[in-house]
Amino acid sequence: MSHDGIGPRAVLRSVAFLTAGMLTVPALAGCGSSEDHAGKPLAGADVAGADRSDIADGGTLRWAVDTVPDTLNTFQADADTTTARIAEAVLPSMYRTDGRGRAVRNPDYLASAEVVDTEPKQVVVYRLAQQAVWSDGREIGAADFAAQWRALSGKDTAYWTARNAGYDRIEKVERGKNDLEVKVTFSRPYADWKSLFSPLYPKEVMGTPDSFNDGARKKLKVTAGPFTVDTVDTEEDEVVLARNPRWWGRSAKLQKIVLRAVPHDKRVSALSDGTLDLAEIDPEAARRVTVAALPQDGNTPLMGPEADRSAADALRSWAVANGSDEDAADEEISAREKLREKAEKYARQQKALGGFEVRKSLEPVYTQLALNGAEGPLSDERVRRAVARALDREDIAGAVLKPLGLPAEPVGSHLALSGQAAYADGSGALGKPDAKEARALLSDAGWVPGGPVEEEKEEKKDAKKDEGEEAAGSEGGGDGGDGTYIVGEDDGKNDGDGKAPHDSGTGTGRLKQGGTPAGAYAPKGTAAPARADTAPVAKDGKALVLRFVLPSGPGSKTLETVAGRIAKMLERIGIRTDITKVDNDSYFKDNIASGDFDLALYSWPATAFPATDARPVYSKPVPAADGSLNVEQNWTRVGTDQVDQLFDQAIATLDDSERRELIRKADSRIWAAAGSIPLYQRPQLVAARENLANAGAFGFATPVYEDMGFLKKSAQGPEGSPGAKSGESSSGS
Repeated sequence: MSHDGIGPRAVLRSVAFLTAGMLTVPALAGCGSSEDHAGKPLAGADVAGADRSDIADGGTLRWAVDTVPDTLNTFQADADTTTARIAEAVLPSMYRTDGRGRAVRNPDYLASAEVVDTEPKQVVVYRLAQQAVWSDGREIGAADFAAQWRALSGKDTAYWTARNAGYDRIEKVERGKNDLEVKVTFSRPYADWKSLFSPLYPKEVMGTPDSFNDGARKKLKVTAGPFTVDTVDTEEDEVVLARNPRWWGRSAKLQKIVLRAVPHDKRVSALSDGTLDLAEIDPEAARRVTVAALPQDGNTPLMGPEADRSAADALRSWAVANGSDEDAADEEISAREKLREKAEKYARQQKALGGFEVRKSLEPVYTQLALNGAEGPLSDERVRRAVARALDREDIAGAVLKPLGLPAEPVGSHLALSGQAAYADGSGALGKPDAKEARALLSDAGWVPGGPVEEEKEEKKDAKKDEGEEAAGSEGGGDGGDGTYIVGEDDGKNDGDGKAPHDSGTGTGRLKQGGTPAGAYAPKGTAAPARADTAPVAKDGKALVLRFVLPSGPGSKTLETVAGRIAKMLERIGIRTDITKVDNDSYFKDNIASGDFDLALYSWPATAFPATDARPVYSKPVPAADGSLNVEQNWTRVGTDQVDQLFDQAIATLDDSERRELIRKADSRIWAAAGSIPLYQRPQLVAARENLANAGAFGFATPVYEDMGFLKKSAQGPEGSPGAKSGESSSGS
C-alpha cells in the first residue's frame, strides 16, 4: 500500500489492479446509451498509439516498476502492483478495461459470456476462444475455472488467500455442452460476475494448497499470454518477460520486457544513462524531461572545465591577497568544483533526456482527506462536516493539476471517476464550501471561538511552535504543482445504527434554528476576540487541534503542499492542525491502519466493481470476537448501516441501471457521513522514449502488451532526430 503512489485498495484486486498505488483497474459492467450522462474521462490515454505495421519486430522494453514482487500470485496478501502488471502480460483475463473504465470482453480468451438464467439461480455460461491454450499446450477449460473457484471460495482455510469476494457466492463450476463451455452457477445473485477469473491461473497453481501458497511465488511454469515469465532476479532487481512462442493471438512485437525496480528519485538518472525506456515519474522530473525536449538555440555559453579552473585560480589569488589563508581559499574552490561537477552532470543528463517525452493523463486513482471518526473531536459528525465544508476542493485540485496542464476538477464520488458509468457528483449531500456554516457546525458541537484554553507547559508550547513553523514551511510557496509525485441525495432520515447522540449516522441532521448551541458562551468578563470568525475554537478548556499525519521522504512534496493548503483553510474556521511527518514505510501500518491519526492523505483506486471492492472500505466497523473493532479497510472508522445495506442491494442487483443508482445513493451517504473527502484525481506522468509506441500513460485502459514496441525508422521523424537515434539501441531494429 502507499499513500500517493498506490492506494491501499491495491491489494483488493491486485491485483486485478492495481495500489502501491498502478495498473489496471477492472471496469464497470455494461455499456450503453444510459451511461452517457456519466461523461467522458477528464483525460484520455496518452500512449503514442501506432499501427502494428509501423512497429519493428523485436527489441527489449526496459520499464521501471516499484518492486520486484514477493509473489506472482495476485490473490495473496503480499501481492503488489508489479504482480498485477506481470499477470496482465502472461495470464488470461476474461475481461479488460477500455478508455472509459468499462469491462470489455477479451476476445483472445473469451468468445462470449452471458447470464443465461436468473431463476431459481443465476447461471453464467462462458464460451472460450477455440485456440486458447496454456503454454504447455493444454486447452484452457472448466478444470481451471473450477480449481480457482475452490481455492478462492474461502471454504478451505489451507489456502492462504487475501480475498474471496464473488467466489464465495459460486455454488458450482462445471463443463458445459463441450470443452469450450464453462457453466458457473451462483448460490446468491452476483452482479459483479465479470470481475471473476481475471486473471485466471492454471489448475497446476490453484489445484492444491501447497501449489497455491508456494508454487507461484517466484515462478509461473505455465502461462497463457503474449509473454511468459522468463526470470525473477531479486539480485538484479528485475523481472524478465519473454515473448510466448505458443501465443495464438497477434504476436508480441517486443522480444522482451524487463520490469526493473527503480526508486522514483533515481529514475531520471536511469533514464538518462540509458537503462530505462519507460518510467512513471514525478512532476519535477517531468519538467526536466519537457525542458530537455525543447529546441536549443545554441546561444547560451557554457562554462567549460578550463574556464572554471581559471576562475578557481583567480579566486585563490584574490583570497590570499586579501588576507584569507590558503586553506580557506581551497575549501571555497572545492565547493566550487563540486558545484561545477553537479552542473556538468545535470547538463549531461539533460542532453540524454532529449530522446524522451512526457506522456500524461489522469490515473484511475483519487487522493482523499481521511478523517478518523473513531475517537476524539472527529468522532462527532458535526466536527467532521465542519472540516469538510471548510475545504475549497477546487483550489486544492487546481494547485496540484493546473501546473501540469491537466484538468483540475475535484472528484465528486468515492466510488467512481468521471467517465465511468456509475459516476455522479454526490458532494451535494455534504454541502458546498461555506466557512460560516462550518463555524456554525463547530459551535453546535460546543467548540467556541475564542473560548478559554488551559495553560500549557512552556516547553510544550515551544515544541508546538516549532512544529507549526515547520508545517507552514512545507506548503512550498503555495504553487501546489512542484512537489515530487510518489502514493447527493439527502432524505433526512436517521440510519438508526446506534451512533452517538450527536451523530445521526447519515450526516443529514440540521442545526436547530434559533437555539443556543452548547458551550456557545465564553466565561463572563472574557473579552471578545479581535477576529472572532477566525479565532481558535475551544471546548472544555482545550483548543481544537487535529493531528495531521503525512509520509516523509521522496514523493511527499505534493502531499505536503496539499496539507499546507488544508491547514490554512481549517485555520480560517478556528481549527488548528499539528502536521506530523512519519516514515514512509510505517505510514500505513503504524498510523493509518492502526488509527493513529486525526487527518491523513492517501489514495484509493477507482474500481469497476464498487459493490464488491468498495464495501470493505466504507462498511461500518463491527466488534470482533476478541473485543477489538473489525474495520476491514475502513481506516476512517466511519460507517453506517444504510451504506452497508445499499452495497448489499447493489451487489445482488443484475440490472445495470438499478445497480448504478444504488451505488450513487451509497456514495451520497458516504459524503454525508464525512469520513473521507475526495480531493483530486491523481496525475499520471510517464517518461517514454520518443520512438516507443502504444505505451505510456494508460489512464483507465488495460495495456495491450502485444502491441507495444519501437517504431521502424521509416515511421519515425526525420533521420537524425532524437527519437530515431534512441530507437537503434533500444529496439534493435
